[in-house]
Formats: sequence, structure tokens, C-alpha cells
Amino acid sequence: MHLSEQEIIRREKLQELTKLGIDAYPAALYPITHSSAVIKENFKGAENAADFAEISIAGRIMSVRDMGKANFCVIQDGAGRIQLYIKRDDICTGEDKSLYDVIWKKLIDIGDFIGVKGYVFTTKTGETSIHVKELTLLSKSLRPLPVVKEKDGEAFDEVTDPEFRYRRRYADLIVNPGVKETFIKRTRMMNCIREYLNKMDALEVETPVLQSIPGGAAARPFITHHNALDMPLYLRIANELYLKRLIVGGFDFVYEFSRNFRNEGMDRTHNPEFTILEFYVAYKDYFWMMETTEQLLEQVALATNGKTNLSVGEKEIEFKAPYKRISIYDAIHEFTGIDVSAMNEEEVRAVCKQLHIQTDPSMGRAKMLDEIFGEKCEANYVQPTFIIDYPVEMSPLTKKHRSKPGLVERFELIVNGKELANAYTELNDPIDQRERFEEQARLMERGDDEAMFVDQDFLRALEYGMPPTSGIGFGIDRLAMLMTNQLSIQDVLFFPQMRAENNA
Repeated sequence: MHLSEQEIIRREKLQELTKLGIDAYPAALYPITHSSAVIKENFKGAENAADFAEISIAGRIMSVRDMGKANFCVIQDGAGRIQLYIKRDDICTGEDKSLYDVIWKKLIDIGDFIGVKGYVFTTKTGETSIHVKELTLLSKSLRPLPVVKEKDGEAFDEVTDPEFRYRRRYADLIVNPGVKETFIKRTRMMNCIREYLNKMDALEVETPVLQSIPGGAAARPFITHHNALDMPLYLRIANELYLKRLIVGGFDFVYEFSRNFRNEGMDRTHNPEFTILEFYVAYKDYFWMMETTEQLLEQVALATNGKTNLSVGEKEIEFKAPYKRISIYDAIHEFTGIDVSAMNEEEVRAVCKQLHIQTDPSMGRAKMLDEIFGEKCEANYVQPTFIIDYPVEMSPLTKKHRSKPGLVERFELIVNGKELANAYTELNDPIDQRERFEEQARLMERGDDEAMFVDQDFLRALEYGMPPTSGIGFGIDRLAMLMTNQLSIQDVLFFPQMRAENNA
């Protein structure tokens, strides 16, 4: 392993600490009485100084200002940053005073974790600080942090390289405190969704990640092998078919935050590993689901940002209900001037050629229509919009429309030019479902590697009878992007997928 000059120096410091009898990684419990945020929010000076006369706090050293026999130091804990005042005569007595210059000035570094005990006071400049009476090294940092600077008492840095930030998220979180707020908002968003669904008496469940058939979506799966069973298994691309099995089994409202995997491309809105929320409700349809989606997203926006009108990049997006509704055929007509509603496969292929959309022989009518919408229409829908009433061949798991032949009761919610949710009135006719699966099998034979597998067990479940049901899948990562004003999915994932690193 190649070490930089700074890494070598820090390892030498570790050896010196060990020679002095100082354990750089003590195992003993360190008592913490306050966080930095609690101190800064509640300390009122002389008014309540007695309440902060004996405090204990721990954190990472972020900066040091050497003042000879004393130092000002900023530490960062899980709640924020706070200044310490460390005076040699306070933390060293007798012969130990000679160690102050050795230990504090030569062997302690930015990035080290320390624990301190002391009392809170206000400096002459009005900054709430801790006067340290006792200091303990809790963990020695062997790798220097990226450059961190201070200006007017505020910490800032220049660590903006995405390659560094995404690959070394732990360092990104240390030196970019604002990043943490993004992930706090993401958790707040998911908690709001759980609370909303739980109040509706929904049951949170878990379904298999390893599946014998990758069903529930049109996507390319990851394949693995189970040694004991000597059989191939797939990482799930969706949890839809398992949740529907639970509706068959008698649960009326189930949901799952599902970690899904699709062996496809990567860009600013796609990661091969992602989180989906899916929920299914018996005796409901896609009209009910549209209204529920509007209400849910309005509540999520309020819970995460305190308002429904949010900034996303340079755009303002309003999540307050109701949302616009338009059929996919009308959307294609609006942005291409072409009515494709009555066209067969070859006619749609000719339209793709006219619009300079690349196709191949494996693509059926459904996939080509999806390409037309994706390339010519989707980006135009910035405000939340329900794209409804898809052609039947585009939706093999969806119930046929009750009044519009050739269509199904499906919607996709588009926000900021990207799909955020996909929902159906679920197909519960086992004979119709079998025919749809068989059509998917024919597409697979033509070379469509995203066509759905025939799931015989799911068909068997439907044959026991599934009540009228509506279901939906939300892209949680994309929703988090909207709620935190991030333009890349990598910014809302702690550890996004990256290419293999050349050097450690």
C-alpha cells in the first residue's frame, strides 16, 4: 500500500503516542452529556450558566488556532460544530505540563477524535464555547482530511469533485456538513410516507430479494447462483407479484420499501441498485390511486420542507393537489403532431424512423411507443402530471380499461421530466394474465431482454381469486431528489455504484 508523506507522518505520531503510554484507540465508554446543538441552542450565558458548569462532549477536530499556552479548537459531533478553549495549565499539571507541547502541538491532528469535559462560556466575540478542563484522545486519524478552511467563524471547503464525494462518502459527510441534511430529509420523507400509510391501516411487509423468476417489471435482471439448491436466482427487479400474492391471501392493504436491482445503464436518474415503495389496496382502482398519490405527495412535501411549492434546480414545482391528467396518446400527439392511437407495429416503426428514434427488430409496438414518449414528451412535463390510459400491449399486468377498448387503466406520474410513479388498476383475470405473459414470452423469443418471464406460480395464485385491486410503485430515490433539490441520484444515495477504483 502506497502511503503519502502525511500518512507516514501520522503513523509516526501514533507510534510516539504509544511510547508515551497513550492509547490512541481506547475501548472504554466515554460519557457524553450534551451535543453541540443542545449547547448552542440552550446556553443563555449567566442566566443558566450553572446548568452547563459540568459538561462532557466528544467529536472530531476540524480546526485548531495555536495561541501559545492555549488553543482554540473546533470539533464536530453528530449534531454540528462547537468551539473549544484549551489552556495548557488547565489540562496539564506539574510535570505533565511539559507534555502539552509534545502531545497537543505535535501529536494531535485535525481529524482526530477527542473527548472533553469542562464548562460552557461565551467568548469576547460572542461565540458559545467550551472551556476544557479535561481532554482525552479517543481515536487517531491516520489519513488527513481534505482541506477545510474557516472564514468569519464558519467552516467551508472546496471538496466538490463528484468522483471523490461519491466514492468516499464518509469523507464527504465530514467536510461537507450540508450533505448530512440531504439524508436527514430523505429519512424524514420516508417516515412521513410510513406514517401516512400506517394511518390508513396498511401493513408493512417484506418479500424475497432472491427470486426464481424476475417478475413485476420490464427490466434486465442480475443473475446469481444458489449452490445448495444448484439453481439460478435473480435479484429482484420489482416486488409487485409477491405483494399481489398477499392480496390474494387476504391482506387488504400492504406496502414495502423494496431494494431493487436492474442490470441496466447508469445516469443522473438511474442507479443499478435503488429503492422503490410499492403498495397494493384491495377494492380500489387507479382513479382512487391518483387521488391518494396527490394527497401523499402533498404531505411529503410539507413534512420535508414545510411547504408544497419546492425549488428543483431553477424550476419551481408545486405538489399541492390536484395534478393534470392526460392520455399517453394525447401526449404523443401534442408533442409530435402525430396520432399513433390506431397505428399497428409497422406504422409505429415508420413513425420512429420519421422522428429519428432508433429501433431494432426485437422491439414491439409497446416498446416503440414507450421510446416515442420518452424522447419526445416526457421532458416537457415539469409540474406533476398523470399520463393515463396506456395501450394494452404496454402494460402486461394491468386491467383493461372499463370503457376504452385497446387501453388499460394505468398511469405514470411525471415530475420534472421524469417518471416518479407507476400505477394500475391491477389485472386480476388469470386467463387474461396468462395471455399477456405468453405475449411477453414471444417478445423474449424475438430478443427483447426486458420482456417479462411467465410466472406460473403467480398465475396459480390469481386462479385462487384476487379481489379488485389497485397498486403503485414510487421511485424513492427520485422522490428524494425532488424533496432535497438534488439533480443527480448519486446525491441522495449514501454509496452510489461506481466503476472499480484504480488506486486505493
